[in-house]
Amino acid sequence: MSTTTTVSQFLEEQRVLIDQELDRILPPEDTVPISIHKAMRYSVFAGGKRLRPILCVETGRLMGTESPSLLRIASALELVHTYSLIHDDLPALDNDDLRRGKPTCHRVFGESTAILTGDALLTLTYEVMAEPGLATPEQQLRIIYELANATGTRNGMVAGQVLDLEASNQAADAGMLDLIHSSKTGAFLCAAVRCGAIFAGSAESDIERITVYGRKIGLAFQIADDLLDVLGSSATLGKTAGKDDEQGKATYPALYGIEESRRMAKLLVQEACQSLEPYGKAAGRLQELAYFLIERTT
Repeated sequence: MSTTTTVSQFLEEQRVLIDQELDRILPPEDTVPISIHKAMRYSVFAGGKRLRPILCVETGRLMGTESPSLLRIASALELVHTYSLIHDDLPALDNDDLRRGKPTCHRVFGESTAILTGDALLTLTYEVMAEPGLATPEQQLRIIYELANATGTRNGMVAGQVLDLEASNQAADAGMLDLIHSSKTGAFLCAAVRCGAIFAGSAESDIERITVYGRKIGLAFQIADDLLDVLGSSATLGKTAGKDDEQGKATYPALYGIEESRRMAKLLVQEACQSLEPYGKAAGRLQELAYFLIERTT
């Protein structure tokens, strides 16, 4: 991989590799039951930047490891992300008709199939991660634990979703807002980089540094997402813009305003990049990705 590629070129190169691996992971559409496998493939391949798998793989590279097994484990993270989006969009939650510029899963396949599609993708994730021979049993077990913890009900993704729902149309203070966003989005992004470091057999000191990076970019990512919901259009975002305000969601722009939210996101990214300074130029791509997360327009 050329070191002169831009962030956009790098992301596209990595997205292609991850999509190829996802194609190998997902059952073919003609596998019985056909309806669920069509829905799984529709949702996974509807688009997306594959940021979580890319962060996982790039962390592994930083720590000195790159292999087909790491790519497979990293790609499985996208299954969890897609499951969360499918369930997020359901009528009982955000009730959205558009995701990644296409009709949401429940609009195309029906609500019951969409629920089962999310369930199936989450289950397939752990099937992949538990495949014999991908890593040492100890590493695989720790990676599985990391992912389960980051997506569960104790400061994980499900906890963040619950708190987000409960905070709708209520005055959330700064502490609650940080907790919602750190759990809803930040924990999973942080787990992506931690899984890459664990796969590489990194020292605990290295895992701690990458954890600082992951936590800070995770929160910065969600602040940027809040800003895009206010400033972006549905056509640009590929999802319905303005839904946070419409649903009375607790967001950074609502609490701090647009300019202060931008400042906070930039500061978080600067701090994330500083945590990787001991690695010198080798961490350059992860640092570039951190800035991409807050400068993106989709």
